Amino acid sequence: MPTSFSRRGLLLTSGGAALSLGLLPGPATAAPAVDGDEFDTLRARWRTLLLGEGFRPTAEPFRSKLAALGTTATGHAAAMAPADGSLWPDAVWADPDPDTDAESYAFSGAIQTSYARLYAMAEAWSQPGTGVTGDNALADRVVEGLDHLYARVYNERQARYGNWYSWQIGGPQGLLDTAVLLYDRLSADRIAAYCRAVDAFVPDSAVAQYTGTSTGANRIDLCRVLAVRGVLERRADKIALASRAIAPVFPYVTSGDGLYADGSIIQHTVVPYTGSYGAVLLDGLSKLLALLGGSTWEVTDGGKQIVFDAVEAAYAPFLHNGLCMDGVSGRAISRGLPPGDSRGQNDDQLRGHSLMASVVALGQGADAKTNARWRALVKGWITRAHYRPAATDPQLSVAKLSLLGGVLDDATVRAAEQPTGSRVFPAMDRAVHRTRDWVASVSMASRRITYYENGNGENLRGWHTGSGMLYWWGDDYANDQYSDRFWPTVDPYRLPGTTASAKRLADGEGGIWGAALPDVDFAGGTGDGTYTVLGQHLKGLSSTMRAHKSWFLLDDAIVCLGSAITATDGTPVETIAENRHLGADGQGRLTVDGSVQPTATSWSATLTRPRWAHLEGHGGYLFPHRTPLKALREERTGSWHDINTATGATTPVSSRYLTLVLDHGSAPVDEEYAYVLLPGAGALRTAARSATLRQWLRHSTTRDVHGVRAPALGVTAAAFFAAGTFETLTSSAPACVLVREHRDGTAAICVSDPTRTLRELTLTWHRPVRSVTSRPGTLTSATTGPALRLTFGDLSGTGGTTQQTTVRLH
Repeated sequence: MPTSFSRRGLLLTSGGAALSLGLLPGPATAAPAVDGDEFDTLRARWRTLLLGEGFRPTAEPFRSKLAALGTTATGHAAAMAPADGSLWPDAVWADPDPDTDAESYAFSGAIQTSYARLYAMAEAWSQPGTGVTGDNALADRVVEGLDHLYARVYNERQARYGNWYSWQIGGPQGLLDTAVLLYDRLSADRIAAYCRAVDAFVPDSAVAQYTGTSTGANRIDLCRVLAVRGVLERRADKIALASRAIAPVFPYVTSGDGLYADGSIIQHTVVPYTGSYGAVLLDGLSKLLALLGGSTWEVTDGGKQIVFDAVEAAYAPFLHNGLCMDGVSGRAISRGLPPGDSRGQNDDQLRGHSLMASVVALGQGADAKTNARWRALVKGWITRAHYRPAATDPQLSVAKLSLLGGVLDDATVRAAEQPTGSRVFPAMDRAVHRTRDWVASVSMASRRITYYENGNGENLRGWHTGSGMLYWWGDDYANDQYSDRFWPTVDPYRLPGTTASAKRLADGEGGIWGAALPDVDFAGGTGDGTYTVLGQHLKGLSSTMRAHKSWFLLDDAIVCLGSAITATDGTPVETIAENRHLGADGQGRLTVDGSVQPTATSWSATLTRPRWAHLEGHGGYLFPHRTPLKALREERTGSWHDINTATGATTPVSSRYLTLVLDHGSAPVDEEYAYVLLPGAGALRTAARSATLRQWLRHSTTRDVHGVRAPALGVTAAAFFAAGTFETLTSSAPACVLVREHRDGTAAICVSDPTRTLRELTLTWHRPVRSVTSRPGTLTSATTGPALRLTFGDLSGTGGTTQQTTVRLH
């Protein structure tokens, strides 16, 4: 986990003159000898992995990308101004008296920034068509910069300060990759010096234990540093160590960082991170396997198949039409840029595009059948990337663009259709539900999974993203819903799907690196792969607010229920039925019970006893309890710097929102709510579903039991927050249950323990059952006849996963 180090008392080495060969320390320790040709092969291979291959530099998007790369490099070269504490004036790594850890972080981050700029210059020198390809003056400036950084800050005599990541991963990766590209222009003495610096901050002991900052994605990054460092100075021992040290990443974990058997990916112990650290892991691993494949140090551990399996089990569920869902991207959701910024836009779209390229790269090391299947998946995502084209994304590297372009242009690859299905990821309190027409995801929190993560000044207002946030996207519409300017402009107290107190919270409330953990156990759900029930015992962050929340994910609807909503803070408590992002100038006509509401930019009203509402271009909403509904339109302005003081731009951006609020008052006691979301439904269909609601859906909300029955689907489901009964289901303890009856006379009974604490559970389904045809190992007894009685043993070790029993009905 990231650690902050104070810089007080640390001495920063900074010679008074530029580095010369005469100042370089003595020769490196002798290393085992290996045929130089193999090192040359690996170095050339890494160069290709960095630069890409098989593309035409005069064709788009490469022509524009390469030209922009040249412009960037030229700008960096012109602005470079070596000084005692910096290489560029805006990236200062030295300060006489830093007052805070945040300042110390910023100073260490300048080292990483400086190496990243040198790499950009080296890439422009190496790539064709940049306008500075092979330019001697540019290469000289890069070498000058490398020497300056070595002499003044990144060397074996320097004490580490600030963020460990800059010293062990961010900085050395930029340094080593730059040195690979400029290898023929660097003397052996220079390379030895740079490698000694890397060895000082990334010693062999960095991967001696699979713990702390050497797990998951961080571990792969460290192995990458060791491997490329070994290639650069022909050190077989370093490459061998990197190859061996990859192996601990492969096995499934049951706690802490890593990949779980249920498809969850965790980093920093308590943060769902499929879309950020998980993406880094996949990208780094694809490169390392490609680098070492067929060499003396090829990774042969059979455990790597687990990572191959994860492409479809862990990553693909969170990719939708080119984007990667924000609910599994941690603090990366705050790393944005203002629209129109020449650097592009860092959002769910970019994360998805980059992850897709990593899947293509990893596929090159998989078997032919698997590779073909993955390429079909990627082509499907590319062709459905309606909001921002993936294969021409200007923010992707040339190498990643070449990977995606290769798939798009391959006539032998047929785009795979959008998969359907419903899955719970209990190890990270997340769920994804897919239909033919829309996709949804729910984010929860518990004592196992944090409300949100902030750190390094990032994601300062993500407080309620784990309080039941409900994300949803259409098949060919609303795919920019959380992209672009959503996070700097949305009201952080009114995230869609959440129940939250309006109590004001401080930036970074609850502590850094996911320290904000609610002391509750119940979060999770169960399902049969098509439908899902979820439940969350919610405790508000730094507030007295408490609630029971549930979601029933069906074929064309999401039923949202809440109860036991109680708070004593004296501030309003609200459930946000919707907070739809309309864009910079969107209108989004709102119709309520057939009456069109005002479209003014700023408007609010309390609607009494509404039965249904419809938001044009998005979907419909049903309100079976006909409780008062507050609707408001507003244009909100903010900046990325408001939520990310580390890298966020200060340029203000604005966007419009339509919000639907269920107000529980400022002193609620056991309040409840019920609403039904109909993604993509038109106004006529919404009205019709409302008129026939009691025919196609029955629901019940008591303090401790939420239940839904959808007769046409054969579904009866309940979230039992305590022992209780819903219609034909009775549970002896807290659990999530979903029963689905099939037309062939069978039924599936799906049960999970969202608390991870149950030692015994008895479930009774008051329905005649002839026999049990399949059962999980946790089922200790089953009684059939006029009713089905299932007794489960210890469920605490099942990790909240579904225990499914199949029966034949009378």
